[in-house]
Amino acid sequence: MIYLDNAGTTPMFEGAVEEYKKYACDVFYNPSAGYGEAIKVSSELGAARKVLLDKLGAVKGDVIFTSGATESNNLAIQGSERSGKWEYVFSAGEHPSVNSTANNLLQKGHIVHFVPLGKDGQIDYNKLEKVLNEKTRLISLIHVSNETGAINDIKRVSSIRDRLAPKALLHVDGVQAFCKIPFSVEDLGADLYTISAHKFHGPKGVGALYVKNRNGLKNIVFGGGQESGLRSGTENVAGIMAMKWAVQHIDTKANLAKVQSLKKAFLNELEGDCRIKALEFGSPYIISLSFMGVKGETLMRAVENEVIIGTGSACSTRYAGNRILEQLIPHDLITSSVRVSFNAYLTEEDVVRAGQVLKCAFKNLLEKV
Repeated sequence: MIYLDNAGTTPMFEGAVEEYKKYACDVFYNPSAGYGEAIKVSSELGAARKVLLDKLGAVKGDVIFTSGATESNNLAIQGSERSGKWEYVFSAGEHPSVNSTANNLLQKGHIVHFVPLGKDGQIDYNKLEKVLNEKTRLISLIHVSNETGAINDIKRVSSIRDRLAPKALLHVDGVQAFCKIPFSVEDLGADLYTISAHKFHGPKGVGALYVKNRNGLKNIVFGGGQESGLRSGTENVAGIMAMKWAVQHIDTKANLAKVQSLKKAFLNELEGDCRIKALEFGSPYIISLSFMGVKGETLMRAVENEVIIGTGSACSTRYAGNRILEQLIPHDLITSSVRVSFNAYLTEEDVVRAGQVLKCAFKNLLEKV
């Protein structure tokens, strides 16, 4: 089986599994307890924060551990909410966990702006400038699109923010960027940055939110005051330590070069057929492909015994349509689209074979149509 839905989730590193088992079964103590073994665990959580801060390229700030990207995004957005006539800005290309939270702000009576995408899949920077002002409280923007791989220029956005809305916080959903493309939050100018462990070979159910300044954020979960008071609840120590292990064993630059090579080999297998259209917008980890004349879901089902691909965000498969692709390509291409996403531990033989399987299945389905 060749797995090409890595934007949905990734297989855990075996070393991360061992680390998880260690802290779930042997070093299982509650870090909030007062005895010696628990205090040691609390100290190890502090070391894990330092590893994440270093990987994020943070000069200052905190890491707040969460249950994953959805909670981190909600904490960033809802935690930034303030009473009064503040305005909130999002791109029209956000993950459901951001888009739904933005719509919740709208329902509560806040002024919310949704900035459309350009044809390159990035936010329309000119239109972004038109909605920013001194009342802007938060700008929330995905770093790498989970649908198309388009990379937003966060540094450009932070520069626009500094000029037009200096009081605004900049939140970045970095789920498809962290440990995949080189960056530093310091260079980007981000105030808040979301990561999720299962997107880079860590466990599901754990993630983090980078917070540059805790004073700009309020808690949305109430309880014992863990995580500097911003996220109450006993920390998922086993998940956090497995996430730390994964981060420490990823060479982002080397992996990026490997995936670029894998993507090229994969697309070479699909060349020569004008009915196959590829959206290539930035990150080599994600490609949106349209197999014209065949429904994307039909193709996905046809190959799933040999190759696993996706039809878009796994968090929105229960909803019809694709609000992100609708801004970029015609409707007939959307219905025939699939998402292919790589990891750096695949081989060239894997992706070449996957391309062959997809092309063969596509031809067979067209004949039946």
